[in-house]
Amino acid sequence: MRPTVHSCHAAHSSFIYRATVGNRGRTALASLVLVGGLVLGGCANDTAKSSDTRSNTTASSEMTNASDAIDSTTSADSTTTVETIAATADAAEAFLQTLSEEQREQVTYSYDDETKSTSWSNFPVTIVDRAGLNLTDLSEEQHTAALTVLEGLLSDEAYATVTGIMGGDEFLRENASDTEQIALGQYYIAFFGDPSHTSAWEVQFGGHHLGINATLSGAEDTITFAPTHLGAQPAVYADAGGNEVQPFDGIYTAAFAFYDSLTEEQRSQLYQGEAVEDLVCAPGSTCDFPTGTGIAGSDLNDEQKQCLLALISKWAGMSDAETTAETLDKIESSLDETYVNWSGATAYDMTQGSGIYFQISGPDVYIEFANQQSSTGTDVAGYVTAGWGHIHTIYRDPTNDYAGSVEQQAAAQMGGGTGGPAGRGGMAPPS
Repeated sequence: MRPTVHSCHAAHSSFIYRATVGNRGRTALASLVLVGGLVLGGCANDTAKSSDTRSNTTASSEMTNASDAIDSTTSADSTTTVETIAATADAAEAFLQTLSEEQREQVTYSYDDETKSTSWSNFPVTIVDRAGLNLTDLSEEQHTAALTVLEGLLSDEAYATVTGIMGGDEFLRENASDTEQIALGQYYIAFFGDPSHTSAWEVQFGGHHLGINATLSGAEDTITFAPTHLGAQPAVYADAGGNEVQPFDGIYTAAFAFYDSLTEEQRSQLYQGEAVEDLVCAPGSTCDFPTGTGIAGSDLNDEQKQCLLALISKWAGMSDAETTAETLDKIESSLDETYVNWSGATAYDMTQGSGIYFQISGPDVYIEFANQQSSTGTDVAGYVTAGWGHIHTIYRDPTNDYAGSVEQQAAAQMGGGTGGPAGRGGMAPPS
């Protein structure tokens, strides 16, 4: 029996903004409301979270604190692409001003440097070297300035997710049984190209469970987050203030809202059996972007498509409302040719089973979500650090990774991704 039932209802009005964005910033307030309707209204949770299955978790949108090591100031309130590019560039320039000449040389690369594609991974930083400066080597002022760059770039929800991910690594570093996990809590920041309001440049930020590649172009008024890696471990933890944090609650909720919107026949098309834990297109690896497995977007009704877009927005919609709307508009245009498959659990209940795997693959979007069954030696008594509580994901754009500035090459010292559905065929999910 499912502890929580989700439903999706039509949210066509959420797309009105996408038809009226010709003049940048013209309807900024409307954009915020309408895109919010897509993400929040398009797939609504009909019942309150069950305290026994969700561990009284705090929704990611309400998180403001992750750990003592993370500054929890509020993200910039940009609603247009132009505003976000300006805020991020200004914050990056301010960060650079806090650095020594040697540090500035370490953090900056040419825009088309191949390091952009070989220096990020879901492997620990001790296995794959990251580009840029390690935040642990920065002064408090420099550390705060580095995070301010993210605040300028990300929406409030995305910033809460990112700081929640970082806080989870910090929690494990302080509490895990394996004290050799010294790579936890290490995050790097790098710029490819000079921060600018007008020309193209990229912010790269990440560590073990996080890898952001955000390309900003003032000339084209565009921001792309492809490719990006979001991960988390554990599923739920307590921050330094004793507050409960669950960075992926919003993603889990959106995923199961989509699953619950499907009919039994559609679930049979979607479902692939037991969950696998390896990503086909792992961060830092090349990929052929497999597709055709599961259910096609053309087999979904309008409400179900809204649910799917709401789920996709958790990766494609990490910035302001206008950027999100335009990104989702592109993805929606080829949604009928986009396939979704699902494996593992069929209800959001962390007390049952070992988690899920899903893949969304189409001409303009590629997303994988996998629960890792190993805790990698980071067990903490009373906390879930494997299965439901160890998450790796990837978001890529098969046509526009890195905004076309470089091609993905395999990261040094690691192999390509393996696993994931390769056409096992649909089957009936467990009842």
